[in-house]
Amino acid sequence: MRPSRQLAHGLRILLLGLCLVGGAVAQPASGVAPIMSVLESPPPADAEPLTPGQLADPWEPFNRAMFRFNEDLDQGLVLPWTDAYVTLVPEVVRIGVGNFFANAQDAWSAINNLLQGKFDRSVMMTMRFATNTVLGAGGLIDIGTAVGMERFPEDFGQTLGVWGFAPGPYLVLPLFGPSTVRDAAGLPLDLAASPYYSINTDTIRPFLTVLGVVNSRSQLLSATKALDAIALDRYSFVRDAFLSRRLRLVYDGDPPEAAPAAPRQ
Repeated sequence: MRPSRQLAHGLRILLLGLCLVGGAVAQPASGVAPIMSVLESPPPADAEPLTPGQLADPWEPFNRAMFRFNEDLDQGLVLPWTDAYVTLVPEVVRIGVGNFFANAQDAWSAINNLLQGKFDRSVMMTMRFATNTVLGAGGLIDIGTAVGMERFPEDFGQTLGVWGFAPGPYLVLPLFGPSTVRDAAGLPLDLAASPYYSINTDTIRPFLTVLGVVNSRSQLLSATKALDAIALDRYSFVRDAFLSRRLRLVYDGDPPEAAPAAPRQ
């Protein structure tokens, strides 16, 4: 064997020996790795319990990154268009636009109420949609509310919740924002039933999509200002508020009692 090959062979044996010795030294007398004893040890008595939002958010690093992406997109693109929309479009027109999109949602809500077994609400939402569509200029005028027809908005994510599907982990979607795995699964049907996709006209669809996004964002301007004023951690505040609201919506305002919070590890 040549000297160079002998030297390389000797170095490999030396490294292997060091690894074996190091592994033996790392093992305690009981034969259990120290890391296992740390993981299995009880948390300190003064450990701060995890909040329900933290328990529901195992993908927090990804969600925070997506949250920042959505906020940058909002500040750089959506918000300037929204400010121009609020400044240039009269309020009465903006109210009509909001009524139009709400009326389209009422039709889908009637179906979801029916799927959830809420037959009285399904009938009410169907009557609202018919009244506002026929007598309210295609939904631009909310006659239903004026005559006492209450709204019961529902989406397919809520329907899945009523059917017994667990919400799953919290998930921040690009463009769409806060969600859960269950709500994300229901989102394609919600979108298919919206005017953005149900109106199968290539020339109108982009206009309706932009108008719907800007109009929805304009209705959240005051909430955004309040959030800026009170939230130290915008991400956690939005997450906890969203999860709490979705829970109340699925259970029609009467959610079951939450389980005791788990201790922080």
